[in-house]
Amino acid sequence: MRTSVCLPLVFALAAGCVLGPYTTTATHDTTSTTTTTDSTGTTTTTTTPTSSTSQANTTDTTAAATTTSDIPAVACDLWTQNCPEGQKCMPWADDGGSSWNATKCTDIMPNAGKPGDACTAEGNGATGVDSCEKAAMCWNVSQQTGMGLCVGFCMGSMETPTCPPLTNCVISSSGILNLCLPGCDPLAQDCPDLHLCIPQPVGNDFRCVPDASGDAGQLNDPCAAPDACDPGLFCLDPALAAECDPMAPGCCLPVCDLSKPMCTNKGAMCVPWSEPGMEVPGLENVGLCRLPP
Repeated sequence: MRTSVCLPLVFALAAGCVLGPYTTTATHDTTSTTTTTDSTGTTTTTTTPTSSTSQANTTDTTAAATTTSDIPAVACDLWTQNCPEGQKCMPWADDGGSSWNATKCTDIMPNAGKPGDACTAEGNGATGVDSCEKAAMCWNVSQQTGMGLCVGFCMGSMETPTCPPLTNCVISSSGILNLCLPGCDPLAQDCPDLHLCIPQPVGNDFRCVPDASGDAGQLNDPCAAPDACDPGLFCLDPALAAECDPMAPGCCLPVCDLSKPMCTNKGAMCVPWSEPGMEVPGLENVGLCRLPP
C-alpha cells in the first residue's frame, strides 16, 4: 500500500499562490504577514489584509508586529493591470536598490516582447522599465549584458491565480512579484542555468530556484532554507532520517523514483511525495527517501 509523505516542510512556506489583496493606491491596508526568506533573498509570503480600524481593535500579536515599512507601496495592480492606455503596471525598487518593493505605471515600449522572448531592462533590472509587453517583465537580467527573458505575471487574483500550462504562479517580495515561472521534474532536475528543482510550498508542483547550497547541501547535511541543498535533495524535517542532526532546522534528504526505488539511509524507504490522486501529471513517480511514516 502506498503511503503519502504527507508532512509539513520545516519552513513555514506559503508560496505559491495565496496572498491577501493589496490596494491599488499609494495608501496601504494593514496586513498580518508570515514570511519565509530563502538564502537568495526570495521570499514567500502569506498576507491577510485587515482595515486600519480592525487592526486597532485586534489583539493578534502577529498583526500588531507588522510595521509600515513591511507594507509594499502599491500604486497600481499587477493582477488587473489598471494603468492608463499605453502603460503597464510593473514592480520596481523605489529606493534605487535591487529588491522590488513597490509598483508603478511605466510606458510599454514599441515591439514589446512576449513571455519567452529575449528582453532588455534599464539599470539593474529593478527600475520597472523594460522591453516586455503588458502583464510581463524582464526576468533574470544579466548585470553584464542587461539582457533577460520576458516572463508573464500571474493572472486572476491572489486568491485564485492562474498561469499557462507547465508554469507555476510564484509570489515573492512581500507580494510585489507574482510570476508564472516554469515547473520542473525533481527526478530529472531539468531546470536551466544550474538551478534547483524543489517543491512548491503549496500544492504538489515543483519550481526552479537558484542553487544556494555552496559547498554544503550534501546528503544528510543540515540546512536552513529550501534552496540550501544540492540538486536532487530537499531541505526537510531532520526526524525523517536517522543520519540527520535532530537539532538542525532542516536536513538534506533525497528524492527517489517510485518505479525503481533506491534509498541509502538506514531504514529509509521511498515514500510517495503526493497523496494518492493528487499527483502532478507526469510526476506520479516522485518519492522521498525517509524513515517509514
